[in-house]
Amino acid sequence: PIELLSSQEHGLDFQRLLDASAYKEMFRQDMIRWGEGKRHTDPGFFCRAAVEGALQPVWIVSDTRRLSDVEWFRDTYGDVVQTVRVVATEETRKRRNWVFVAGVDDAESECGLDKGVAFDWVITNDGDKVALGKQLEMLVQSLHRNL
Repeated sequence: PIELLSSQEHGLDFQRLLDASAYKEMFRQDMIRWGEGKRHTDPGFFCRAAVEGALQPVWIVSDTRRLSDVEWFRDTYGDVVQTVRVVATEETRKRRNWVFVAGVDDAESECGLDKGVAFDWVITNDGDKVALGKQLEMLVQSLHRNL
């Protein structure tokens, strides 16, 4: 929801903020600062926005970035919350054209969950489609068992 809410508040092109374009990069640090201000005032601001109107029995809330996000979901929904971390090696990320940007990629918005969270699932996505499929199938089977 940060891209949607930021685009609404600042008159930006929401769709262009969703991709990896130069447009998004032009506003990325400003969005991070704006989002940090919102979180400082109200840690659940973006979490509530993410689930507003959701009626499905299973939600996938992607891209949480902070311990306070995980804590909000656990406090609000309890034991039904399953946390999933998707990891890839730095080498894989570079092959996918990721380039480290100081002040952005080492900020809490990018690495706030690197410590302090015991994830229920860790999925490795290094390009092996078979291995990825097996991991995701195990996750889906577990979700089905808990419905």
